[in-house]
Amino acid sequence: MDGDGTRDARGTHANPVPRPAGPPEVPAKPPEAPTVPPRPARAPGAPDGSAFLTWLRTPRPQALPGVWRFGHRPRPEEEPERVPGRQLLSGAVIAFLVGWLIWSLLWNGYLGGWWLLPLYAMIPDSWAEPHSFTSVVVVYAYYVLIAGIIMVGVGRLGRWSEIWRRYGPPAWRRAVPGAVPAPAPEEDPAAWPALRAAGAHDAAERLAADARSGLMRDVDHARIARAWQGVQRGRHSLATFTGAVLSQGAGACPHPSGARDLPVRQARHDLVTGQVRIGTAADDARNPYAYRGAGLALGPDLLGTSLLAVGPAGSGKTGSLVRPLAESLCLHALAGRAAVVVVGAAGADLGPADAYDVVVRIGHPDSVYDLDLYGGTTDPDEAAVVLAEALVGDLTEQHQGGDTRRSTTVLAQLLGPFRAVHGRFPGVPELRQLLEGAPGPLAELREGLRAAGQESLLRELDARERQLDRPGDLGGVLADRVALLDRPAFAPFFDTSGQSRPFSLKALDHPVRVRIDLPQRGHADASRMLARLVLAQFTASVSVREDRSLFACLVLDDASGVVTPEAVRGVQRLRSAGAGVVLTLRTLDDVPRPLRGPLLGAIGCRMALSGLTPWDGQDFAEVWGKEWTEARDVTDRQIIAETPAGKAVHMLRRVITGKAPTARAVTVRQVERERWSASELAHAVPAGHAVLSLTSVKGEHAPPLLVDLRG
Repeated sequence: MDGDGTRDARGTHANPVPRPAGPPEVPAKPPEAPTVPPRPARAPGAPDGSAFLTWLRTPRPQALPGVWRFGHRPRPEEEPERVPGRQLLSGAVIAFLVGWLIWSLLWNGYLGGWWLLPLYAMIPDSWAEPHSFTSVVVVYAYYVLIAGIIMVGVGRLGRWSEIWRRYGPPAWRRAVPGAVPAPAPEEDPAAWPALRAAGAHDAAERLAADARSGLMRDVDHARIARAWQGVQRGRHSLATFTGAVLSQGAGACPHPSGARDLPVRQARHDLVTGQVRIGTAADDARNPYAYRGAGLALGPDLLGTSLLAVGPAGSGKTGSLVRPLAESLCLHALAGRAAVVVVGAAGADLGPADAYDVVVRIGHPDSVYDLDLYGGTTDPDEAAVVLAEALVGDLTEQHQGGDTRRSTTVLAQLLGPFRAVHGRFPGVPELRQLLEGAPGPLAELREGLRAAGQESLLRELDARERQLDRPGDLGGVLADRVALLDRPAFAPFFDTSGQSRPFSLKALDHPVRVRIDLPQRGHADASRMLARLVLAQFTASVSVREDRSLFACLVLDDASGVVTPEAVRGVQRLRSAGAGVVLTLRTLDDVPRPLRGPLLGAIGCRMALSGLTPWDGQDFAEVWGKEWTEARDVTDRQIIAETPAGKAVHMLRRVITGKAPTARAVTVRQVERERWSASELAHAVPAGHAVLSLTSVKGEHAPPLLVDLRG
């Protein structure tokens, strides 16, 4: 099928048969007659699909934003009042003793025989004869009934049911989850009921057989489900889809690379919900009760509002956040759901090169791919806008953008004439000479334009030459920035003559996996400029895509020097374009002060990792705002007993509750407090933890949560 335009040449491999640890021991006595072992359910080494079916059939209930839905057990929104264990057990024992006392008083007749009157009223006189079997059975049944009523009463009084739930088998069953029961055929996801409902019974049977035999993986299931969505939307025909499934089974509709999984996984992924688990919500009083102890996960529904993570070096940004997200997005790309571009320093832990389709190693002589300096566009004005943002976007002032507009005009005055004469955009050395105003290249352009009769472009070139000698001309500033790329280490890169294999972000219309390694060592300024270039090209490319159901995401492992006024405006437009960005910073000081508020406002998901500075925490505290909370002022006054009986009662209360008898006065007030103060963010977040707030593309919010990134 042409669903994702590819084929799959790799099959699955059988599980190897384990070898024995060593030669068998020689028995001390002659062995008995050998017993015939039971016949195995399948051939030795044959794949088994039970693990995949268990994973697929595990319930995934609807949950709050960010909750890991795989096998999630919802909790009530409010924390129920929990009786201390010592008090609960003491009350249960006392209730049992009270019930025993009541039964003893009834049995020994200290309370009279009134409790036997219903028995005498119901049985006939003939049953009351001595040594009658019927009378013995009825009487003892009545005794059991009365004892049961007493036990039910004292059990409710002593909360025996709560002890059973807290310490009995129900608590053991929660700790050790059992097997997932097989659902009904019409609700079994492994039976592909959607295909059966559409009449594709043969395709559903083939996929179900591959799932049972262990030939299907989670990526296969997600990829075929994505292809089926294309059939439902009319992008592909049902006959083409059915033919591909019947011929290739679980390998149908493959990714262009032919890969069906990543070489290695480090995080927990669930491709049914599209989530990747990044940690566990801490059992902390500052977290809502419904989130405490639940797994925290991210997916395209949250990354579509973009994510900003701030934390010092060593706080876990790359290993705990960027690497899992890169893995998840690459898996989504293999399933035909997403396109991902991961940008980081050379040598960063962003996954093996085999996990990506395109790896651009700028400054590395062995790099197979090059980076298109102009983003694959053929429009000089569009190329000038993106290139100006990359070169001088960090020099502009907020709410003005004058320098960017002037720089765009300068570049457009040169790119348009050059493309009209040479049929391509200039390379880095050529662009530098044009910006510096070298007479030779400008004269060559003029002659070429005159020969082609391009009068309008001649006027553009004349205007550029008139501005060269004016004070404040931006050509020199742009030439200095381009000179950062006109270095021997970058000589083979940014070629526009067609002799290299440039990668363009226009390819984000397809489920592609891209990693771009920036040359941090010795070229820090050039790396920041290239990061701005990639971000500008990304925001410009995803906004003009036709298929916005394909989620596009840009992951910047270090966004220092990347945030500009135009970048903030571009991030604000990504949510409606079916795209998002993930930015990490060591500190918010890497962002100009006027841009910190707009950046935090444009980003939907914000993460503050441990080790944050108080002034960075102040910005997070302001954007997270305040909430109304219930403040309780409790005053305990100890009660002094004066009589021996009172002292005995107080001693009994101390034994039961473990506390001295007190008279408590409680004052409840509604106060408005910060969700997380700057001091708490700087000093109360443990190592390996982070405070994370979430916003989904549907507008659902999750308050700031304390998350254990190691859980």
